[in-house]
Amino acid sequence: MAENGTDCDQRRIRMIKEQHNGSFTDSSLLSEQKRRDREGRSNIVLWRQPLVTLQYFFLETLINLKEWTIKLWHRRSILVSFLLMLAVLTATYYIEGTHQQYVRYVEKKFFWCAYWVGLGILSSVGLGTGLHTFLLYLGPHIASVTLAAYECNSVNFPEPPYPDEIICPEGETTEGSISLWAIISKVRLEACMWGAGTAIGELPPYFMARAARLSGAEPDDEEYQEFEEMLENAETAQDFTAWVKLAVQKLVHKVGFFGILACASIPNPLFDLAGITCGHFLVPFWTFFGATLIGKAVIKMHIQ
Repeated sequence: MAENGTDCDQRRIRMIKEQHNGSFTDSSLLSEQKRRDREGRSNIVLWRQPLVTLQYFFLETLINLKEWTIKLWHRRSILVSFLLMLAVLTATYYIEGTHQQYVRYVEKKFFWCAYWVGLGILSSVGLGTGLHTFLLYLGPHIASVTLAAYECNSVNFPEPPYPDEIICPEGETTEGSISLWAIISKVRLEACMWGAGTAIGELPPYFMARAARLSGAEPDDEEYQEFEEMLENAETAQDFTAWVKLAVQKLVHKVGFFGILACASIPNPLFDLAGITCGHFLVPFWTFFGATLIGKAVIKMHIQ
């Protein structure tokens, strides 16, 4: 009986070892296959394999068109309502009448806001390599409005979009009547629209990581690969940069909405990592985008 028990234990140990060896072999084969797939995808570019690249492009376009058509068909009531609203707005825009002054005012405001939103998107959409539109556009705009306010002793000069030169209002003004809050009110719209644009620019890392997690595929992105390596080596992180990145990841993952809000409310060059973290752990879209929008467009912009 003792011998039979010993044989059973030995067989059990042998089976466990074989299972572990098999899992190690499978993981090594899987990583090797991922590496080969990544190299194969990197070679599919227009200047190396133009025919194959164009073939995949047209196939992907057809697949996307089919998916969009199916989605629109399932939401046809929303589509019909949107088309009716668009037709009403188009008729309102082109029909002459006393309402045209309001139409022109809304049109001017819309394009002015879209201009600053676009600059905000350009600032953050490049995964840390975007155009620094705050230093190039928003900062000089705030400075010019501030100088004009102190020179004119008023903020009642023309509304945006401003002309080439800000014209002071006619009439006498009280010396020293300009306050910080008056200047903030004058540039709040532009600053908040720019901040909203930076929030929109943070969406690509989120969608990339979310799609990778749902599909199981590994995207060809250095930021995401660095994020996965950081998760694998979380316990052995020693340098300060890795520790800070890990702290941001833990804050966003564990605290949720308020963690994202805290990271978005301060100048944070590592916020791309927050977007990747939220996408990887399948944080709901409106939780991520809502916290990012409030943090960047409201809190952070008033601080700046």
